[in-house]
Amino acid sequence: MSTPVHDDPLSKERSHLAASRSALRAMREDVESLDITDVTANWVNAAVLEAQIEQRIKALADLSETPLFFGRLDYLHAPGAEQAEGGEGERFYVGRRHVHDADGDPMVIDWRAPVSQPFYRASKKDPQDVSLRRRFGYTGGDLTAYEDEHLLDPAEAATTSRLLQQEIERPRVGPMRDIVATIQPEQDEIVRAGLAGSVCVQGGPGTGKTAVGLHRVAYLLYAHRERLARTGTLVIGPNRSFLHYIEQVLPALGELTVRQATVDDLVAHVEVRGTDEAATAVVKGDARMAEVLRRALYSHVVPPTEGVVVVRGSRRWRVPVYELEEIVRELLTRDIRYGAAREALPQRIAHAVLVQMERAGEAPDDRVQNAVARNAAVKALVKSVWPQVDPAKLVLRLLTDADFLAEHAAGILTEEEQKAVLWAKPARSVKSARWSPADAVLIDEATDLIERTHSLGHVVLDEAQDLSPMQYRAVGRRCTTGSATVLGDLAQGTTPWATRSWAEALGHLGKGEAVVEELTAGFRVPTDVIAYASRLLPHIAPGLTPVASIRENPGFFDIRTAPDGAADVVAACRELLEREGSVGLIAADARVPQLAKALAAAGIGHVGPGEETTHATRLTLVPASLAKGLEYDYVVLDEPRAVVDGEPDERTGLRRLYVALTRAVSGLIVTHATDLPPQLA
Repeated sequence: MSTPVHDDPLSKERSHLAASRSALRAMREDVESLDITDVTANWVNAAVLEAQIEQRIKALADLSETPLFFGRLDYLHAPGAEQAEGGEGERFYVGRRHVHDADGDPMVIDWRAPVSQPFYRASKKDPQDVSLRRRFGYTGGDLTAYEDEHLLDPAEAATTSRLLQQEIERPRVGPMRDIVATIQPEQDEIVRAGLAGSVCVQGGPGTGKTAVGLHRVAYLLYAHRERLARTGTLVIGPNRSFLHYIEQVLPALGELTVRQATVDDLVAHVEVRGTDEAATAVVKGDARMAEVLRRALYSHVVPPTEGVVVVRGSRRWRVPVYELEEIVRELLTRDIRYGAAREALPQRIAHAVLVQMERAGEAPDDRVQNAVARNAAVKALVKSVWPQVDPAKLVLRLLTDADFLAEHAAGILTEEEQKAVLWAKPARSVKSARWSPADAVLIDEATDLIERTHSLGHVVLDEAQDLSPMQYRAVGRRCTTGSATVLGDLAQGTTPWATRSWAEALGHLGKGEAVVEELTAGFRVPTDVIAYASRLLPHIAPGLTPVASIRENPGFFDIRTAPDGAADVVAACRELLEREGSVGLIAADARVPQLAKALAAAGIGHVGPGEETTHATRLTLVPASLAKGLEYDYVVLDEPRAVVDGEPDERTGLRRLYVALTRAVSGLIVTHATDLPPQLA
């Protein structure tokens, strides 16, 4: 006997989905129909309001391929007396954003709301008053399945959710997706950590640290929207390819205001056209360079050699040299920027003049003090005692003038280190100089010594393990009054200056009090693949806990000799393209052109990292140097020995290989014509 449609649970849930989509459409139409003609005082207000309305309309977009809700919670009692919408035995649908009906009653609750938290954290041991947790399965945007957990039923054994596992392992094409339906309890604790404190997440491949960081931003914007609207949020990634890969996650969650940038973007005061040798970049990136720059900057301040005379009308007012010396000395001892002290100097001199005026029986006011501060004699003295300094010119002189560098690096840098940073061929000017990325960071440091860098409310720093101490300082300047979420894996550090410990890195960032959390459960990388890659850990990050894959689907892993070279690599790619999902071909940078020609000759289309894949073109050819942070359903890793040999030292090469080995979600084929590195034995 068939079940009547109105009694079929799946049909009921589909009806609720359809009604929720209609309600969301109505919410969007309400915003679109707003008439602001009579509510704005001027065109500026109108433009601001129009922009806010436009953003709200975008945030209410109904993405057809994205489920509007993915779970349901049936509470035994009200979720809390303070929960106005929580009644006895009330039911909540958990989704990516809040949706309400025409009466204002919620049809879908935002995943970030407190009432939604048990969806991620409730368990048999701690049901949190949830009698039933229901997960939904989708094909495209269509609801096709559901799965129930009766958390208060002692007879029902705790099992791994099949739908949850399928969602984690679902093949992917295109940019990174959100993980809002699959956040695990240990991840949720990090996501919902408060705004006041900073958090550092050490996570191996496939532990979801990037997704955790992005969802933390979304949560903080929900919980502290007004504050972060004023102070701003920023996500920092290692390169443009990575940012393109993650850029759709926050918009899919309805968050459109988060800026994304690389560290190079933050410090782009000059055009970068040059590169440094590894040894040079290490010295330039050392935190000791901050003190060298500070000394060089303040060497421009010289003690006054004579007093200053200010003429006002028929009177002459003289500030003696000893009083000027005291003013300069006091400003040097204060913890203020070079530029702020320079601006304060004429006001201090003017104040000394006003004191004399008052003693003489005059009654000067602030206008008189400002006029004295602008007096030609005062301005001339300030120019000679505390001159303006251009940060780029300061760095240029340090890098081209051996005597100037030696004077200010004495006792800080060795002679060999000084020689390493000096340019062999001095540049004529700031514009003609071939600045390197490390030089741009030095200029940013000098700029901050002169004028304070604007601080944001929250900064997410991903793939942090590759930053130099000076780069950490550059990021830290952007959140001196805010907090940070630092994401990384010490085992994946692939720069000569890679982070040695999170305590050291957080100190350079200015967030030494940050809590360090470790994610060790691997949700994405197959067991055999992560076990094979973990053979490298004793050589690249001794003492680090290996990732333990918790996937039920083991995926597959194969190591193949490639006597025919590129032809065997192409054959492996063709084999994987017969499966569903994205495919990445990762190779040492020097081998990429050769493999690109082989793919073209075989008629296999491909894109580069950061470019959009399609169902017709699912292969991405990835230089090993750009593989970090990216994931593909299937990966062909070409010639591991070449990946190692492509780096300046063996440890960095092995770390690069560790990254390349752990980009696969469902399967990995390693092809090699030369011997594998012995560390993989």
